[in-house]
Amino acid sequence: VRNYSQSILTHIQMEYLIICGVSLIAAGLTLFSGFGLGTLLLPAFALFFPAEVAVGMTAVVHLANNLFKFALLGKHADKSVAMRFGIPAIFAALIGAKMLLFIANLPSIYNWQMADFHFSITPVNLTIGILMILFAIVEILPNLKNFSLEQKWLPFGGALSGFFGGLSGHQGALRSIFLLRAGLTKEAFIATGVVIACVIDISRIFIYSERFSGQHFEGNYLLLIAAMLTAFLGAYIGSKLLKKVTMNIVQTIVSILLILLGLALGAGII
Repeated sequence: VRNYSQSILTHIQMEYLIICGVSLIAAGLTLFSGFGLGTLLLPAFALFFPAEVAVGMTAVVHLANNLFKFALLGKHADKSVAMRFGIPAIFAALIGAKMLLFIANLPSIYNWQMADFHFSITPVNLTIGILMILFAIVEILPNLKNFSLEQKWLPFGGALSGFFGGLSGHQGALRSIFLLRAGLTKEAFIATGVVIACVIDISRIFIYSERFSGQHFEGNYLLLIAAMLTAFLGAYIGSKLLKKVTMNIVQTIVSILLILLGLALGAGII
């Protein structure tokens, strides 16, 4: 019994250490690596929870962080752009979140073994893993990273960003593609993005709450609060150390790690 209790305690300590550590570092990295908090935090949650639950928990921390940003920058948001992009994003996020919960209930599609270890490839892990890889590639390819579309595509961009935001939490890269040519100032671009991110997060969390009421979410409130607080701390420290400086080497390293984690998740190793 004592060994079992110690094992549980060690597992819980590892959850807090890894998730809060990643939250702290990730929030700071978002200021200069080009990646969003959700993109970096999702793999940490996925180490300890099923993929769909990891997406939901990441969404809660992501929303809290964006609400903090909204309190600071919200007044600079462009209401017209936010409406044209945000309204389609809300409905698409609901659809994406519903799809996530649907594929989470599908059975394994392949089981494999390495030595004495057994692995199972599930539709939800494979989907999230593939999306992690694709969005990591988007962030490191200059032609894709600098790609943008005209304002007339804003509603379509909102639907696309909202759908993938609901499905896996990956919304920032797509959002930037459509907002870059919206004629916004730097402050308005950041603030409008924060407003849109908030409405997508609220929409998808509303759907995820069906799963939050289950055993995986209950008992983990303190972990979520700790992740939120460390994210705030990381953002504050990052803002003091680096003022929106792009560091290509950091971005490349993070992209490679995300691709490797995406492969491991898709293969059922995580």
